[in-house]
Amino acid sequence: MTWGLEAASVRFGPRVALDQVTLTVRPSTVGVVVGGDGSGKSTCLRALVGLVRLSGGTARRPPKRAIGYVPATAGLYVDLTVEENLAFSGRAYGMTGPELASRSTELLEQIGLADARDRLGGHLSGGMQRKLAVGTALLHRPALLVLDEPTTGIDPVSRAELWRLISGAAAEGAAVVASTTYVDEARRASTLTLLEGGRSIATGSPSQVVAAVPGRLGVVRGGAQPPGLSWRWGRTWRVWAPSGVLPVGAEPQQPDLEDAVVIAALADGHGA
Repeated sequence: MTWGLEAASVRFGPRVALDQVTLTVRPSTVGVVVGGDGSGKSTCLRALVGLVRLSGGTARRPPKRAIGYVPATAGLYVDLTVEENLAFSGRAYGMTGPELASRSTELLEQIGLADARDRLGGHLSGGMQRKLAVGTALLHRPALLVLDEPTTGIDPVSRAELWRLISGAAAEGAAVVASTTYVDEARRASTLTLLEGGRSIATGSPSQVVAAVPGRLGVVRGGAQPPGLSWRWGRTWRVWAPSGVLPVGAEPQQPDLEDAVVIAALADGHGA
């Protein structure tokens, strides 16, 4: 079964937070929603799991007990231990007795918190809290796993470990969707949706998004900022020409995914 949003819109009073966004999440795959602060990522995922009401469009989701959701705030009980957080979450999903004990033990090993089972949630590091949050969402083996910026603000090692858990959930058959501000994480996805101002401005596999880049990209090595639509890239400048005609001194450059995300936002702003 495929889950997702179809032309979904969300309004908060006069403000349009989500504008006809379509998002498709398939079993055994990882979808990523990419965007900056205020782009609509959290609203998109909250709409998918039913935490905000749609003003238009439709949402397809499994029953609540088949959804695992981690909000951007982690959603842990800081005054409960690691093991108690898992137990509370498991019972909320109807798990009891040997099934809950066995699954909790299995997950504690998977998320690397077996030795911290008696520590309070509030005493864990940021990375450990995020891993525990993902663990509680995975406990009941959800059909749909939804993660709102699960790796924001944590160290690179914890990020890699979290993505191992996320990929493992998809390998076991879950439909997974995660939001992120990190473009490099989008490369791990089967599909990505780029949001800007509550609207979808690019969608497809990472390779499809790169292939759809309009115009032409060039690189200028050193010197002052070149004319046109350009941005700093290390010690060089990237310059994008919607018309396909690069400025003098710019060498043609094949775009990568990060370039494609920048250009999608520029193209949206310039009506290209």
